Amino acid sequence: MTHPTSLLSQHFLAPRYWPIWLGLGAMKLMAALPFRWQLALGGWIGHWIGRIARRRYQIARINLERCFPEWSAFQRKALLDAHFASLGIGLFETAMAWWASDEKLRSLARVKGEEHLKQALARGKGVILLTGHFTTLELGARFITWQQPFHAMYRPHKNRLYEAVMRRERERRSGLPPLPHEDLRGLLRAFKQGRAVWYAPDQNHGRRNSVFVPFFGIPACTITATSRLAALSGAAVVAYFPRRLPGTAGYEVVILPALENFPSGDIVADTERINTLLEKHIRQIPEQYLWVHRRFKTQPPGEPNFYHF
Repeated sequence: MTHPTSLLSQHFLAPRYWPIWLGLGAMKLMAALPFRWQLALGGWIGHWIGRIARRRYQIARINLERCFPEWSAFQRKALLDAHFASLGIGLFETAMAWWASDEKLRSLARVKGEEHLKQALARGKGVILLTGHFTTLELGARFITWQQPFHAMYRPHKNRLYEAVMRRERERRSGLPPLPHEDLRGLLRAFKQGRAVWYAPDQNHGRRNSVFVPFFGIPACTITATSRLAALSGAAVVAYFPRRLPGTAGYEVVILPALENFPSGDIVADTERINTLLEKHIRQIPEQYLWVHRRFKTQPPGEPNFYHF
């Protein structure tokens, strides 16, 4: 666990960390702005991210072309622009998740389906809190902490200072320390203690422990950990989905009932079921999904690379 005082160590005062310190300071200021300003400034910043980060822009463009082939080019361009606006707003939402007061956030959010999480936890075998990589990811998790403390399963960040801050703020808000994805013993211990573990299985991490199952009609290399962890631990799988509402209406988080007959014993069918569930909710708010990730970078043998640039 990273202790807060370690952020003031001599190591993190080195010049190479100064840009990160500057960015973190800016985020703290961003968290204090009025919500209307956060939306407006975030949309503006997102517009410029799309113009500057051209590689990410092209990745998102290709993903949308592949996932929404039935849409016109005009519709996909509008979605692409809306997505980058959502990415910019997501910077403010991450700042809010880490540093905004409960008083401010409770006035902006409503959570539905809390009873489903409570019922699953009452079984005493733990819960896998399943979601996807939405631009509201950090803020949605903050809203869930009002219902239940949880561990967040995650992949460590390459920048050690950002990693330390992220761990500290996630633990401070969630009430429990994050768990690196490779810490199987820690994960199983958490489930044995009846705890909830946050997990988003929708990114491409290569062929190891993955299978190809449809995602928006495309064979997608998808990690099988949800099914395997549920089988090993007996934990229930409870999905939840955050969304930013139109205008200044705030946010809504919907917690679904625990998946029935999961795991089924068929790891491929289980993994496809997770992708189908995620796709259903992504289609409701496609601009708020993280399209800048190379979701299809690992292709079945003999298939061409999508991201040829």
